[in-house]
Amino acid sequence: MDRKEHWETVYTKNDDTQVGWYQPDPETSFRLIEKAWPGTGAVIDIGGGTSHLPEKLLDHGYNPIAVLDISAAALAKAKARLSHRADLIQWILGDITQVTQVGHFDVWHDRAVFHFLGALSDRRRYVELAGHTLPKGGRLIIGTFAKDGPPRCSGLEVCRYDAATLAAEFDPDFRAVDETSHLHHTPSGKPQPFIFLTLERI
Repeated sequence: MDRKEHWETVYTKNDDTQVGWYQPDPETSFRLIEKAWPGTGAVIDIGGGTSHLPEKLLDHGYNPIAVLDISAAALAKAKARLSHRADLIQWILGDITQVTQVGHFDVWHDRAVFHFLGALSDRRRYVELAGHTLPKGGRLIIGTFAKDGPPRCSGLEVCRYDAATLAAEFDPDFRAVDETSHLHHTPSGKPQPFIFLTLERI
């Protein structure tokens, strides 16, 4: 099963509230975006899936907002939930390691996509696209499993990071400006330690 097929299956067979990364309120992500780029600004959510982050950003005046995901099923669910407000979001269907351009944004947000990229070549393409997307001074906010986080998620192996190893992946075009530890609890109650890093495009 290839990457796209895997995630189409996940989002087709599972209710949104059953997947391990489900959050009724993406409070940590929003707080970090607000801290990194106060007020209005252009935000792209990488691997947004069915996250509730787009409507929270809309509610607080961020614009434009884009959501990129590899799963058409995930984006369809998100659009249905937002109803008429879905027209206010730019929806991008694609594999982040294959997309060549997504436009220009002030903030790049990724909660738990990067840690699925085990191949160095995939990570290099990811970083290159982020560099092309953000202007100098733009902010990249990325969350991955911490070193003591689970080694697998959704049946796939993940890469685990601390602040130093995660920052090194984005050197020399980005510099870390903030780090946050976060303990996510899955719908079944399992704890998942995360590290969130905010980096500045230099």
